[in-house]
Amino acid sequence: MRQVVLDTETTGLSWERGHRLVEIGCIELVERRPTGRRFQRYFNPGRELDIGAQEVTGLTLEFLADKPLFGHVVLEFLDFIRGAELIIHNAEFDVGFIDNELGLVGPDHGRVRDHASVLDTLGLARERFPGQRNSLDALCRRLGVDNAHRKLHGALLDAELLTEVYLAMTAGQGDLLLAPTATAPRLPAFDVGGEAVVARRPLLLAASVEELQAHAERMARIAKKSGGKLVWQEPADAGTGFAGLR
Repeated sequence: MRQVVLDTETTGLSWERGHRLVEIGCIELVERRPTGRRFQRYFNPGRELDIGAQEVTGLTLEFLADKPLFGHVVLEFLDFIRGAELIIHNAEFDVGFIDNELGLVGPDHGRVRDHASVLDTLGLARERFPGQRNSLDALCRRLGVDNAHRKLHGALLDAELLTEVYLAMTAGQGDLLLAPTATAPRLPAFDVGGEAVVARRPLLLAASVEELQAHAERMARIAKKSGGKLVWQEPADAGTGFAGLR
């Protein structure tokens, strides 16, 4: 499976109010592994950036003045994402801006979903961590992804962080040896009553959100009865779901 992790930076929060793209950053994955192929471009938005956008990105119209218009690289961008599954955090925001830019260039280029499917990692995070903060920074902290170098927002940098967050959130899905190109290792055979019996690979089962929530509530009740100590729990910084019980 080919996937493209994508992020954007913009002049403001609403394309409906005339805000524009200033950067796109993409990282290609094939069978959940980075290939080294990337797409990153700055754009001249033709308008000033909001103060808030300047503060979080460090970008200015002066820096962007000599960068290409989106329309000048649209074909290159569409070639990069075509046929892929796009991995985007809060996809509605990024896709809305890109669709707006495609519309401004002309109707011939269609919309993002005409070229690629879209997976929103914000939705995945809300399913896995209901009731918690699920911003990219919050997920980095929760999943142990180092983002200490992220002093400013940048599309390619954020795509790199999102790649690690996505792979951590979906860990195990790529290890079931279901990919058509994967070669499964030969399992050992044992002699049982004169018959050669091949060991079966253990079945991996993942708990549902409801089961995890029920487990957490039960642990909380046990912790309360035992004075707040559960000797089998790992330290809070180990990244387990039980940290919030202490």
